[in-house]
Amino acid sequence: MRILGIDPGSLHTGFGVVEKNVNTLKVVDCGCITSLSKDNFEKRYSKIFAKLQQVILETKPDAVVLENVIFCNNSKVAIKLGEARGVSIVAAVLLGLPIKEFSPKKIKQAVVGNGNASKEQVQNMVQRILKLPELPQADTADALAAAICCIHEADNPLSQFYKGKP
Repeated sequence: MRILGIDPGSLHTGFGVVEKNVNTLKVVDCGCITSLSKDNFEKRYSKIFAKLQQVILETKPDAVVLENVIFCNNSKVAIKLGEARGVSIVAAVLLGLPIKEFSPKKIKQAVVGNGNASKEQVQNMVQRILKLPELPQADTADALAAAICCIHEADNPLSQFYKGKP
């Protein structure tokens, strides 16, 4: 099973492809798509779309996972996050991939064991679980954590999340 996790943002979109073989997890590809704040939104979203499609075509994941929409007090931030999220979803859907979603609490619970874990705790646990040589950047760690959560959920015999492949 191979899962692409995405942590969308208009300036930083983290991505991480995690593969499960028997009882081991390994990173196939990961990184952060970074745009400049001076870039217009069309340029930022085009960059996110193109890079995610490239990652999908190169790594061939079985599914894509993102965090559920979070509530935000700042409407401008919420709109930009929603737009980046939409671009990420369309990049995957146009290549025929199913989309899965989890709440931020569920992802943190699956990776850290605490649904209220800090970003630093998520980064540290992602590094340990995936045996990474260095601490992943925060957005990349969030994307990898989403992929790990999805794989754990698929392994749960009580879950209705999967029936066979994603």
